[in-house]
Amino acid sequence: MDARNAQLRHIGPLLAMTPKAFEHALADLCRRDGCTKVKVVGGAGDLAADVLATTPTGQRILIQAKRYGPRTFVGSQDVQKVNGTYRDVHHCDLAAVVTTSSFTKAAVAFCTQVGIRAVDQRALALWADGRGRPPWA
Repeated sequence: MDARNAQLRHIGPLLAMTPKAFEHALADLCRRDGCTKVKVVGGAGDLAADVLATTPTGQRILIQAKRYGPRTFVGSQDVQKVNGTYRDVHHCDLAAVVTTSSFTKAAVAFCTQVGIRAVDQRALALWADGRGRPPWA
């Protein structure tokens, strides 16, 4: 295992990254877990997409990265933006919002209603260290 993959197996480095570095780390996790055609597309005008990839089962996934501090939560409006673009604009089958923090109750309810995967800090830590499932599983 190279140094980059070793670093990704712990939540600590993910919490300390810049938002751009966090996007690249999520792309690395996708590659580690068998995704292909992984592309970091985040930035101004990204239309609610930071990482686009093809899962091991051939589905296209959009990941919106939210590298937030512990007191900033992903809100319903954040996941609504993803819902508005992942199918029609980015031509994806699945969508996930991955955060270093957590989600508001309204955001969790919306994700559940529309089928967007909400990956909070705890689920991210499990995914990173290999004990949890990736967002597409």
